[in-house]
Amino acid sequence: MIPALKINNLSFKYHDGTEALRGISLDIKEGECVGLIGPNGAGKSTLLLHMNGLLPEIKTDNPSVFVNGKPVNSKSLELIHRTVGLLFQDPDDQLFCPTVFEDVAFGPQQFGINENDLLNHVGNVLKMVGLSGFEKRSPHHLSGGEKQRVCLAGILSCNPKILALDEPTKNLDPRGRRELIKLLKTIPTTKIIASHDLELIVELCDRTIVLDQGIIAAEGRTIELLADERLMLEHGLEKPHSLKHRHPH
Repeated sequence: MIPALKINNLSFKYHDGTEALRGISLDIKEGECVGLIGPNGAGKSTLLLHMNGLLPEIKTDNPSVFVNGKPVNSKSLELIHRTVGLLFQDPDDQLFCPTVFEDVAFGPQQFGINENDLLNHVGNVLKMVGLSGFEKRSPHHLSGGEKQRVCLAGILSCNPKILALDEPTKNLDPRGRRELIKLLKTIPTTKIIASHDLELIVELCDRTIVLDQGIIAAEGRTIELLADERLMLEHGLEKPHSLKHRHPH
């Protein structure tokens, strides 16, 4: 089986010389939901940006990132953007149209959807994220949770095979957070979720990767990994409350 996502010895430096990723290698199987955790500045967002080609690698002749077996490079970018849907940390970075309808319709329009199907399609996606009837609303007047769901609708409207989510619960109140978790559980796509919300990771992800200073510090089954208090503290994290009574094997 070709992995949904394969990363092979990926390193990346920002212009100021900061080494964000140092030789990262990982495989994510189709349909898997994988957590990505670690302290601030560990490289989590940088890694997600490589997954859909928003951050280009330097050595394109010898690519390090493969989506469904295809190398991520300048030739494959359009396909990669369709395949990997990336949800940014801040919804305002992702919303740019005057109405919710236009925001959600933008992706499918780029991919040439028939205008008659578009109305139906956008309606279905908004229903899926619990925003039926929001078509004419301005995204900028919505609550944090509603904005986040419009962004997710915009991604889902392109039918991606992989979802890469960067701190999806960051701006949400408890109800918005619960609704998002419930929604993500219903989406069967392969998911990679970078988050400081470790309870979310426990609820959604079977496997988790701990990233610290640009390297993979640990990986394994979520519950066993996150129940390891010493490991959590070593990487600036806390053992989730729901696992307080569990001891790592």
